[in-house]
Amino acid sequence: MHALESSLLTGQWDPNLLSELESCPPAAKLTKDVIDGKFREVLTSPLAQTFFRASELQDKNYQESFSWSLPSVTDEADRERIQIILAVACLHAFVQANWIGPDLDIKPSEVVVDDRNQTAIADELLDVKAVTELAYGGEPAYHLAQHAAFLRLSQLIFALPYQHCTSVPWWQLRTSIIHQQLLDEAVPLPPDALNSLESLLQTLSGEHDLTGRLQLEQGRLDHIFCHDKAASENFLRAARATGLQYELTGALGRRTKFQQKDLSQLVLLAESRKRESSPAEDVLGLADHSRTPVIPPITPDPNLPVSLELNDDTLLEQTEFTSSAPLSRTSQLNHLDPVSQPPLHPLDQCILLSLCLNVRNTSPSHGLTSEQMSPYVARVISHPKNWSVHTMALLLRSRLESTRTRTVERSVLQLQALIDQMPTADSSLPERLLYFHSIPLPSKWDMECELALRFLTLGVVKSALEIFERLEMWEQVVKCWQSMERTDRAIAVVRDLLEGRKEEAENVILRGKNLPSSRRGKLDSIRQAKLWCLLGDLEPDNAVKHYERAWSLSKETSGRAMRSLGGYYFARAEFEKAIPCLQRAVNINPLMSRSWFILGCAYVRLENWEGGRDSFSRCVSIDDEDGESWNNLASMYLRLDSSQNAGLDGNDGEDRSGKATSFSNRMLAFRALKQGLKYSYDNWRMWSNYMVVAVDVGELSEACRALARIVEERSAKIGAECVDEEVLERLVNAVTGVPADPIQAEDDRGRKTNPNEGHGLLRRVLDLFDRTILPRVSSPRIFRAYARLLTWQSRWEDVLKAYQDGYRCGIAGTFEKGETDVEKWREAVNEVEDMIDVLKNFGPRVQGFNWRYQGRSILRTFMGRSKDYEEEAEWSHLIEMQSELRSEE
Repeated sequence: MHALESSLLTGQWDPNLLSELESCPPAAKLTKDVIDGKFREVLTSPLAQTFFRASELQDKNYQESFSWSLPSVTDEADRERIQIILAVACLHAFVQANWIGPDLDIKPSEVVVDDRNQTAIADELLDVKAVTELAYGGEPAYHLAQHAAFLRLSQLIFALPYQHCTSVPWWQLRTSIIHQQLLDEAVPLPPDALNSLESLLQTLSGEHDLTGRLQLEQGRLDHIFCHDKAASENFLRAARATGLQYELTGALGRRTKFQQKDLSQLVLLAESRKRESSPAEDVLGLADHSRTPVIPPITPDPNLPVSLELNDDTLLEQTEFTSSAPLSRTSQLNHLDPVSQPPLHPLDQCILLSLCLNVRNTSPSHGLTSEQMSPYVARVISHPKNWSVHTMALLLRSRLESTRTRTVERSVLQLQALIDQMPTADSSLPERLLYFHSIPLPSKWDMECELALRFLTLGVVKSALEIFERLEMWEQVVKCWQSMERTDRAIAVVRDLLEGRKEEAENVILRGKNLPSSRRGKLDSIRQAKLWCLLGDLEPDNAVKHYERAWSLSKETSGRAMRSLGGYYFARAEFEKAIPCLQRAVNINPLMSRSWFILGCAYVRLENWEGGRDSFSRCVSIDDEDGESWNNLASMYLRLDSSQNAGLDGNDGEDRSGKATSFSNRMLAFRALKQGLKYSYDNWRMWSNYMVVAVDVGELSEACRALARIVEERSAKIGAECVDEEVLERLVNAVTGVPADPIQAEDDRGRKTNPNEGHGLLRRVLDLFDRTILPRVSSPRIFRAYARLLTWQSRWEDVLKAYQDGYRCGIAGTFEKGETDVEKWREAVNEVEDMIDVLKNFGPRVQGFNWRYQGRSILRTFMGRSKDYEEEAEWSHLIEMQSELRSEE
């Protein structure tokens, strides 16, 4: 990669490039100005004036209006570099205006020139057209974004063909991330949009920090699209590339002011690699692993955002660690003192903050829990090194503290302080831009929206409403009025906007005066469609008409309109009408997991199993931690080729039906359920489905695990009914179906012990009985199955005990004196007879056990409770058994 491109990417001017100022003066000078944040000088330079010439912009779109020529630059490579530099200047000007501040000192009208009359083009025209063109995938771009023309210009310049500059795909990635943050909902990029990034990574293989930056930004895009697993993998790859070492461990410390005893507290130990370009790190001793480095006290930089104090009467400002070493002695970072860790490189701080984006409080397999995130954020806040990175760290801390009573006040005040600092010039623009692309810093309007939502959680609805109205976020305005039970006011707001009585609509009309009449009707059509959808939500009686109006107004591009209409039909069980609407919605924006799920449910109601399978497959590809969709996907596999009931429970509580399913489909269902249970561990219905399918495909060890989980979840509520006794007996049959002698069993089978039968399954089934089922529930059938298992092991004393326990909880053992049901008595007689046979068969095998006495006791007790049945024919049989036991003795 050319040195100028590398400097642009990192935002740092390399002193070694001074020679470039002589050999390639235009490109080198412009590069240095862009890095220094001198966007006005770059975008009004003679080269820019010849480059940003538009013709007939009022009648054409941006792409058709610009020719993008640099006649004074003859070298092809230089021309491409200058194009990139101008595009980066436009992109960063847009970022300065909408993300990091301070206020931008240049407008699009000072850059774009009308090629016909050599005059400037009005800012209103440039920005309105840019906002319209930035709408993507049926999602509108935020209409109050300042100087949107700069983002649109940068998009088009980066889309030009390039032969000499290798960094273009990276800048396209950065532009895409910023564009996605401008949309109401994330919209997937074309499949081939970022194909060149992997080859670029190979080009950067020797550049550790550049590689880490690129992988970090790839993870950011994955996170925007909710591909959490891929995002985490990219963040971890970035950490390996930069040489960041970190470990979450424990150390003794105190969290409250009145704590008397030191307890283990979570701490993140982290250390950056030694970088040759940072001699200050040598002074701090970062590379010395033989001893704990002595860290000088950090003096707060007045140019960095202020971290507000907690000022709580109980909680300490931060955890006070009383140990100079972590509790884990095997850690590679145990040389670090939790109290005074060395400062981290800002890029490594960005990686740690990115790892905190993916929160899974119930299933942290692909993300951190909130408690785990706090040490990450604290580690970054402890050594502020960069304005943007420190701002992001404080914002994450504010989010973490928003749910706790003792910290919620600082959470809101800190967020307000971060918003207030944006327009100030307390730090230089180059510093703010330095790591901007490596962190998910929200835009100005997103931060204000977050503050308003925080107000809503505190019940401060009026303040939230004022912010939403100022930001013209009408959907949130409607929700505020609905929360105050003023639906009439919500309807009035939307109707005023649609009928031109609200300020936004007046501004739209005012901007449109400079446009030809053919363009005025097309302005803001997607936003107007969204307003009609809002009105449809508020007026159910006219919802269909409003949604269809929105669809028509958007030229059939509004995914929101079709999602709303499809949901409307689905809620009223009109599934045949719902399916086409939902199909259009997911075609427009395939990232909407909820739309795929509702579409799948509609297919299920119409018994279109293939459609349901495809829909739920898309759900789990978007969010692989959606246990409900995994369960429904398994149900679809079991019904793909079908004629008789399969007995699986769907998540809507109804039984589904399926046919004798092919083994391959049953295996797919088994794997789907196994994956889904990772994220729905407490869902007993899914465990029940998993148990049935596991038995069906021969995965009996998994069936055993599933049955144990069901008993744990359900035994306290429904008792012995939670045990599927047929499955339990099949498990016992699988164990006892092979010879009890392990050597003989292996010889007979000709293979090693199978974990799904015989001795391989024995321990699991024994644990199922001894640790899970019998301590919680009991039934005669359960004890008989247990006795058969013990018989196979030749544990005769335990066999007798199991049969006796089963007899006691059966009909005969619980038979009460005065019972009048003769059929019940006859069943009890059969149980008594069976128990006597058991005693005859197994009693002699137990040394010292008087089985005859036990048998007579059972007969005497039962006959004493059932004297009312002495006239029945079976009574004589009881007399015979009693006599037989006496005579044998």
